[in-house]
Amino acid sequence: MSDSLMPHSLADVPGLRVDPVSFAELTTLRLGGTPRLGVRCATQEAIVAACSLIDGPFLVVGGGSNLVVAEGSLDLTAVILENSSVTFGSDGLVRAEAGAVWDDVVAGAVERGLGGIECLSGIPGSAGATPVQNVGAYGAEISDVLTQVKLYDRETGSVSWEPASSLELAYRYSNLKFTQRAVVLEIELQLTTDGLSRPLRFGQLAGEAGERRPVAEVRSEVLALRRGKGMVLEPEDHDTWSAGSFFTNPIVPSAVADAVRARVAEERGKEDAARMPAWPAGDEVKLSAAWLIERAGFPRGYPGEGAPARLSTKHTLALTNRGSATADDLIALARDIRAGVLSAFDVTLEPEPVWVGASI
Repeated sequence: MSDSLMPHSLADVPGLRVDPVSFAELTTLRLGGTPRLGVRCATQEAIVAACSLIDGPFLVVGGGSNLVVAEGSLDLTAVILENSSVTFGSDGLVRAEAGAVWDDVVAGAVERGLGGIECLSGIPGSAGATPVQNVGAYGAEISDVLTQVKLYDRETGSVSWEPASSLELAYRYSNLKFTQRAVVLEIELQLTTDGLSRPLRFGQLAGEAGERRPVAEVRSEVLALRRGKGMVLEPEDHDTWSAGSFFTNPIVPSAVADAVRARVAEERGKEDAARMPAWPAGDEVKLSAAWLIERAGFPRGYPGEGAPARLSTKHTLALTNRGSATADDLIALARDIRAGVLSAFDVTLEPEPVWVGASI
């Protein structure tokens, strides 16, 4: 897009560059149509200027790892975050600008013996996205270490640091998600400095529950686990052309969890039912979305060779673009799986990604 089509006040903003892009280039699913304008912002000031001056709706894009975007021409501007400064304090205080690659932040912390985010290794996307959906994996969440977030308030135009407690962080949720009330410019984390991980809480990681291990060991193990599930981006591996875990693990009343277990026992045997993953979640129970998908009759690679959108061949919680899919193909697959789990277990799976111009 030529500069003549850009609002003149944006043309003079330092650190801002207009770039003709498509969402297929900006997202890890490699799907989506074309925004009316793409604006790349290399500084926090450029982000604020873009958000202040753009005429019409806009979508802030970091690593694009959590977006499902419709095809075609989209009446919005893509504000692409490329501010990427990260500072590591000797006291364990880490500040990362929103456009920093998240796994680079984790790697930098681990190299310095800082603990607290090693279980979040290999997660694609940008640092600014981590508080929006309270990113988590292997028993750890960003809320465990997040102290404050620097935000641009879209309504008032103000920029300020807000404490993490103001974000209402919960399982894959914050009051930034879906609301578009503010844009994350920078995050601050408080990590430990003794070279050890946070107490381990996830069964797939070696060691006893509650054990603390060297951060480099935990990072290496997490990366190996994620690679085994196709959850570390590899350009040549279509199993990684995904939005990561597509559905959140459902939290249901105990009676529903009991009914699911009984249904599995009836159809697949008591031994399989006894292995059903279930974790306490307050007065309710968190179930495994991947386990439910498999037991509802959707194996890895569903619906089979040749389908443009398929479940990953490594992990049933990832919906993947096999190289020629459209957003419509992926959405149809998501609806098929969601309907199948609802029919089998009376449990409604909720998608984890943000949907743009489309819905499930």
